[in-house]
Amino acid sequence: MSSNSFQLGGGFTADKAPSSTGSGENDLAADPASSGFFSDSFKRHDDLKAMLDGNKDNLKLEAMKRIIGMVAKGKDASELFPAVVKNVVSKNLEVKKLVYVYLTRYAEEQQDLALLSISTFQRAAKDPNQLIRASALRVLSSIRVPMISPIMMLAIKEAVMDMSPYVRKTAAHAIPKLFSLDPENKEQLIEVIEKLLADKTTLVAGSAIQAFEEVCPERIDLIHKNYRKLCNLLVDVEEWGQVVIINMLTRYARTQFVSPHEHDNEENKEFYDDDKDDDDEDEEKEDDEKKEPKKKPYIMDPDHRLLLRQAKPLLNSRNASVVMAVAQLYHHCAPRGEVGATAKALIRLLRSHKEVQYVVLSNIATMTTIRKGMFEPYLKSFYIRSSDPTHIKLLKLEILTNLATETNISIILREFQTYVTSNDKEFAAATIQAIGRCASNISEITDTCLTGLVHLMSNRDESVVAESVVVIKKLLQMQPTEHKDIISHMAKLVENIQVPMARASILWLIGEYSDRVPKIAPDVLRIMAKSFVDEEDIVKLQILNLAAKLCITNAKQTRLLCQYVFNLAKYDQNYDIRDRSRFLRQLVMPAEKGNLAKYAKKILLATKPAPVLQSKFHDRDQYQLGTLSHILNMKTTGYQELPVWPEVAPDPSVRNVEVPVVIEKKEVSKKKPTKERGFYSDTESSSEDESDEDDSDEEDDSEDEEESSEEEEEEDDSEEEDDSEDDSEEDSDDSVSPITPVKKPEKKPEASTNHVTVKKDEEDDDEDDDDSSEEESSEEDSSEEDKPKPKPTKKVTKSTKTKDTAQPKTSTQDLLLDLDFGAPGGMGSTSSTPGSILTPSLATALDGMSLSDGTSAATNQTFMQPMNVPSKSYELLNKINGNGLGVTYKYTRTISVFSPKMASLELSLTNHGDNALEGVKIGSKKFQPGMEIQDFPEIPSLGKGATTTVLMAINFNDTTQPAKFDLCTQEQKFPVSITAPVGELLQPHTMSERDFNEQQSKLKGMTENSDKVELTEEKNNEKFICTCVYTVANVLQVSSSDQNVYKFASKTLSEGVLALLSVTMKGNTAHLVVNCEKMVIGTMLLKDLKKTLNKS
Repeated sequence: MSSNSFQLGGGFTADKAPSSTGSGENDLAADPASSGFFSDSFKRHDDLKAMLDGNKDNLKLEAMKRIIGMVAKGKDASELFPAVVKNVVSKNLEVKKLVYVYLTRYAEEQQDLALLSISTFQRAAKDPNQLIRASALRVLSSIRVPMISPIMMLAIKEAVMDMSPYVRKTAAHAIPKLFSLDPENKEQLIEVIEKLLADKTTLVAGSAIQAFEEVCPERIDLIHKNYRKLCNLLVDVEEWGQVVIINMLTRYARTQFVSPHEHDNEENKEFYDDDKDDDDEDEEKEDDEKKEPKKKPYIMDPDHRLLLRQAKPLLNSRNASVVMAVAQLYHHCAPRGEVGATAKALIRLLRSHKEVQYVVLSNIATMTTIRKGMFEPYLKSFYIRSSDPTHIKLLKLEILTNLATETNISIILREFQTYVTSNDKEFAAATIQAIGRCASNISEITDTCLTGLVHLMSNRDESVVAESVVVIKKLLQMQPTEHKDIISHMAKLVENIQVPMARASILWLIGEYSDRVPKIAPDVLRIMAKSFVDEEDIVKLQILNLAAKLCITNAKQTRLLCQYVFNLAKYDQNYDIRDRSRFLRQLVMPAEKGNLAKYAKKILLATKPAPVLQSKFHDRDQYQLGTLSHILNMKTTGYQELPVWPEVAPDPSVRNVEVPVVIEKKEVSKKKPTKERGFYSDTESSSEDESDEDDSDEEDDSEDEEESSEEEEEEDDSEEEDDSEDDSEEDSDDSVSPITPVKKPEKKPEASTNHVTVKKDEEDDDEDDDDSSEEESSEEDSSEEDKPKPKPTKKVTKSTKTKDTAQPKTSTQDLLLDLDFGAPGGMGSTSSTPGSILTPSLATALDGMSLSDGTSAATNQTFMQPMNVPSKSYELLNKINGNGLGVTYKYTRTISVFSPKMASLELSLTNHGDNALEGVKIGSKKFQPGMEIQDFPEIPSLGKGATTTVLMAINFNDTTQPAKFDLCTQEQKFPVSITAPVGELLQPHTMSERDFNEQQSKLKGMTENSDKVELTEEKNNEKFICTCVYTVANVLQVSSSDQNVYKFASKTLSEGVLALLSVTMKGNTAHLVVNCEKMVIGTMLLKDLKKTLNKS
């Protein structure tokens, strides 16, 4: 009422019109979003209605902003619906957007008024603005009137065909609303969903899958054709869509692929059963094999692998829901060896808010009941902080208990000792229970834990003492004969402990093991009989049990006490106690001796099974991780159970989609040369005019083409650049093809005089490629095609400048041209002979430097030009052992495209058998910790007598330990292993002579290995020595001021440890010195080099 008097008291307030802008003192009293709404007689929203009814768009916009602000604050603005809905026809775009936002919120409540504007919504659905079209559909789907469902269906069908992905996304959101309004439209909606699932836009994918999940999750056949597309789009979809798609694909994988876990179990059995080769077991196995058909070795479906591979990068997502979705996918669908990849991402989520922590920790607790080793390296991440809320503390405690093993139990128990003293009573009690679980699970520490719990019984905190008693009781049940002293000690505490559960536990122990304490038990019964009436019900029941057991074992001393207790219980208020006393009286002290009384001792004193102390999360794995059902440990509404893995995988061909890509490429390649020939010939004349050397232009440009193409492959800036590069190479090949036999022998990688062009930008580089290819073809064909061409001034200045700077560097230009950066499938443009590898040289020293700097850098170098060193081929699988499949491999000595820490290998697979081999791929792997293997792509079919080469990579972790794996075909698998020569564990390293000498001086003593080799006169030359060194190791020669000293530098692939090698010639004696921190590598490298020098 005070606000009323304020409004009426001042004359200026009553006379002044309400403000339309929402500012001023008057509005503070009148604005419904302010304190004025406490007024009784105030007409609410009058000023807003006046603004909405006006003709000025700026006032309408201001009013709508205030109304949306009220809605956002949770205030009721439904009274304004008539005034707002009139503005749905407003021509102002901003007003119309806000009106649609308001209508979406209140259309369901004010259905009758919203129905009046349906024609407007239908017109807006064809508005040129995509936001208006989407908003109109959103409002239309929010009107919950079954009568308009045909109109909604029509609008959705039109929106699905809309050009805007935003409108299609809104249509997907409208589908579940229409389905809940009218389920009879399900068949039509499924057709619409099928169209949306085929949409290739990332904006639509998540919404389409959500509509699929709510309308027809059982129609798994709709996913088949779109499965691979969804997997590939997964990384680019918005976060909400990623969660929905991953959850759907998890269920899809469980229905379409075979379980990878059964294979893991079989492998483990084979591994551990190797030592047990008894004759009886062999006979049993033979019998089993006769009875059961032989199972094929498990080979993961490529589509299954695709899903796991595409989902893995999402573990780095900033969204906790996405990370959790990927984690549950790996938990439910990945092989056991790969689930560990999710551990680090889940640990990262523990730095989030406590709500996120709770969900993540609940899922981790379930995972640790199955996979302890997965989270064991992150044990410290689960240590409890004093600032953690109780529910987080309890979850972390649960996880620590699950992770307890013989190796880390001492660390965990030390933590538990601290937690027991916590002021949080619930947490301290839970810690004592955790200690009991550890003691029961790990028999080696049971005695230690019992001792500690007995000490806790003297604690001042009664709740700690009580919980200790309960846990001790459970532990004593496992080995009661050995702990008579503990039972006696607990019996003495029965008068002091007041917690009912603890008193009941002590009484049960004394009654169960009364024969261990025959003198103490009757006295305890006497004490408890005195206070029987005042005890809690749970204690009274245990007093009755104690009396009955003692009456059987020691009737002479306790019969009267027992009768006294039974009489007290006969008139107790609790009917459970009255029933128990009547039952025990007839069993122990029957009026007439019957058959039951004979067996009283066997009934009451029968051996009880020891309690099994389990995690409360042990049965939660039945629910899908990350779901509400898993958190609550109960099935909630809408929860879909994970399907059981099929025994035989369904037909994988249903996921094949035919895309006519090849035809389009051929058309492009045919048209392109005719266009490029005329266009790029303009630059040809300018480049010929610049360089006065007509004879050497052809060689220079072709070499420039090789260099530029290699630099483009290394940088790999964009897909367009790669495409143009490939096209130019194809064109040049096509144009040169008539006279290829003549030109090929003239090209040599050792060409000494070449002009190196510095790459200015991506466009110039592409032009150089095409210029060189066109120039080469035009000069070789004929001179008739030469035409007068304009000279572009900009390009002349660039090319002349670069050539001037490049000419002094003739001694090192070839080094850049001969680099091979390990492009897959042999895409490098180096013209090397087959069966050889290119030795890295000073080229890496020039990487990242402009050619104009340091012109005198290579003037005093004594090392030789790079050479082609024949690569050694190793046999991986013999054709006899491989049933016709023969495999050899060699080290490419190029930077691996998978990881710089990996050694790149080229495998050559040949089918010597009579039948085609299908599905050749790498299967299971067994290697040392730290090693990695990057598989080669699966070979679908290898025909009879056919040979193919593939690339794979291995990270040997700087060891010579073998990398073992299975080479699988569709029918068989062959165990093979690859051991790297020590020289292939190295990679070239660039350094100056001064740095080489400095590092070599540091690596003395045990890190230095030296030896001598006597060489013949013809072998005492630079070429022979360098060839031997390059054959043994992948190193880089360092410039040397002494002509008799050859220095080579390298680093280990995995850890980057320096390995320095020097050869000093004194007469015909070569002094070899290898310096390396890894002594094994140094020793073996020296041994291999000495062997090669002697052998050669």
